[in-house]
Amino acid sequence: MYKTIIEPSNGINLNLKEIWQYRELLWTLTYRDIRVKYAQTAIGFAWAIVNPLFTLLILSFVFGTVANVKVEGTDGVVVPHIIYTITGLCGWQYFSEVLAQAGGSIIGAQNMVKKIYFPRLIIPMSKAITAFIDFAVVIIIMIICMIIYQFPPSENIIYFPLFFIIAVVSGLSAGIWMSALTIRFRDFQHITPMLLRIGMYATPIAYPASAVPEKYQLLFYMNPMAGVVEGMRWCIIGGAPLHYYAYISFFVIFLFLVFGLMYFKRVERVMADIL
Repeated sequence: MYKTIIEPSNGINLNLKEIWQYRELLWTLTYRDIRVKYAQTAIGFAWAIVNPLFTLLILSFVFGTVANVKVEGTDGVVVPHIIYTITGLCGWQYFSEVLAQAGGSIIGAQNMVKKIYFPRLIIPMSKAITAFIDFAVVIIIMIICMIIYQFPPSENIIYFPLFFIIAVVSGLSAGIWMSALTIRFRDFQHITPMLLRIGMYATPIAYPASAVPEKYQLLFYMNPMAGVVEGMRWCIIGGAPLHYYAYISFFVIFLFLVFGLMYFKRVERVMADIL
């Protein structure tokens, strides 16, 4: 039997036991998101390939051909720019997909939110799980590119799962923030696409973070995705160790997650009334 009210909770109590109890709803929402995303489209699931591939080609052309950005990997080996860019897209594609989908997720599920009780956190979590498909597609494209260019991965690849977890946390924390903010301020439905466009160029996807002047490095790494993207690229193609400023990005992600959960829990109490 479903509860009909949400009892107030303090702090960032996730109540993982309750989320686990509603795991079937989480999988159902995830499956629905996947089906709806590509329903009634001419090429269906192929859009999951076309979108990152188009982004890859544009960024590689602008920064690799027009701007002629030169990048190096382990032992000074020149890295083909298309491989450099796709390694940067790994983390960014996941993050941007979660943020884009989570923004209006609770508004889109308002009929369900108003009628029955369930942990509202499940809604942005389902978007984070759905985005794994986009992440997997980018990884497959990257592997194909590396085979074509005969570019083997760095020995640092063993650290890739760690940075993948950080990328998931960053995407989920941003999704939690945006889903809660959009309920109170519908303007964020329009602000989110603008933030993603700015963020794509403010994140070192197709250019090295070292290209940013030293006096702006601290500000640059306040972008949580700067450290994630640089970390994932270091795992795949090697090169110089991460700048110590990268750890600022990881700290920002942690703060985003903690305060995002606190704000979400606060909004959760009055969510049905606001909607």
